[in-house]
Amino acid sequence: MTIDYDVVIIGGSLAGYYAALAATQLRATVALVEPKVDYRFTHYHALTEIGKLAQKLNDAASFGIHATHTDTSEECHIFMAWQEAILYAQCIASNLKEQHSPAILAAQGVDIIVGSGQFQSSPQLAFTVNNRQLRARTYLLASGSRPEIPEIEGLQTTGYLTLSNIWQSLKEATLPKNWVIIGGIPQSIEIAQILARFGCSVTLVVKYPYLLPNIDPEIAMLLQAQLEVEGVRVLTDKTVTQVKLIENKKWIQAGDKAIETDEILVATGQQPNIESLNLATVGVKWHRRSLVVNDKLQTTNHRIYACGDVIGGYDCANIANYEAKIALNNALFFPRLRVNYSSIPWAMFSVPMLAQVGLTEAQAKRLFSRDEVLVLRQYFKTVAAAQLRDETTGICKLIVLRNGEILGASILNAEAGELINLIALAMSQKIKVKDLANLSPVYPSFSEILEQAAREWSKQKLNSNIALQEFLEGFFHFRRNWNL
Repeated sequence: MTIDYDVVIIGGSLAGYYAALAATQLRATVALVEPKVDYRFTHYHALTEIGKLAQKLNDAASFGIHATHTDTSEECHIFMAWQEAILYAQCIASNLKEQHSPAILAAQGVDIIVGSGQFQSSPQLAFTVNNRQLRARTYLLASGSRPEIPEIEGLQTTGYLTLSNIWQSLKEATLPKNWVIIGGIPQSIEIAQILARFGCSVTLVVKYPYLLPNIDPEIAMLLQAQLEVEGVRVLTDKTVTQVKLIENKKWIQAGDKAIETDEILVATGQQPNIESLNLATVGVKWHRRSLVVNDKLQTTNHRIYACGDVIGGYDCANIANYEAKIALNNALFFPRLRVNYSSIPWAMFSVPMLAQVGLTEAQAKRLFSRDEVLVLRQYFKTVAAAQLRDETTGICKLIVLRNGEILGASILNAEAGELINLIALAMSQKIKVKDLANLSPVYPSFSEILEQAAREWSKQKLNSNIALQEFLEGFFHFRRNWNL
């Protein structure tokens, strides 16, 4: 069988773009089908940064800084700020889109094919698009995902927004004052905080006991408290059962609470973009929310690989790129690399940021003896850099074994994203917590929290070792009474 490409990548997600460029750098021939990258993530980040700036300006009076306002209309002021913020986010998205344009990809050697296609199995495995058969040794699915809409009575007739259309819908419209956000995923929390910082009344309905099901409960409670301080009403352990339109007002039944609102955002999860690909014909299996893959990221057809949120999980660019790297190397060479998420961090761009890597405290205590697991907890209010920047809200939790092996970390703070990268590097290189205690970080800096947490490990080990304590007391007593 003659082949046209070493690999054909289906789907223009960021992971697909990353894999296409990586393939050309390895001198492989590669085609990318449907290079349409979704840049909605830039809106989260841009609007979060603007929201933080607005919050700082509002808090400026506590530093003795006072601003004069010539516009007496608060509603007009908020509307203009929102429109300008949306415009700023769109400019950033446009810049990124230009960097990832088909022309740039083509100049790097990627064969760009615009159009929808599907797999065929006869007479041989191929991907057909625009009446053209693309034959490759292997294929990589990076088609991304789209919002999954839950079955809630009255939701379809009442109307709602999703993560894929919220920013486009609000681009030229007046920002609704009252919002109900249904869902417990990182993006729902990020948007709730963004809207609250632009003066909206926001209710966040989560079906889990905590904000997110996979984060440390202590961290989740601190983040929830921060959201509530900023005006977000958080309803946990509540299921939305009904939505109604009464006298041009939307009403939501969440548990035992009826809530009136101007707009509804559904952000409960994602489902893969695979319906049109004819996967069943080529033996690729999937569940409702994800493709079935092994630890080498092969689907049930060993020549077809997959990466990114098409295989489930949170929509995190760094994780998708990590999967793309593993899948691409296995697809181009030999399928020997396996995914290992134990030292891959992820973050939620709330304020303060939440970041996590490895095991949480509860997960570690389920896998290991409770006596073997140590929790090193430090608060940012003790860090000079945090006090100088008025970023004292937050906590750093390191989960380690008594022998010093780092199992995981959870951080809530403005600099959590940078700090979690350091811990992830330490975990990937098998660096133990005692080595972190030997750090001499720049002062003042947020990295001091890692040194403080590491010193806590030595303290806890000493406190639990009575024999060592007695030896040290005896040794220094001897030294003090020694005649020099």
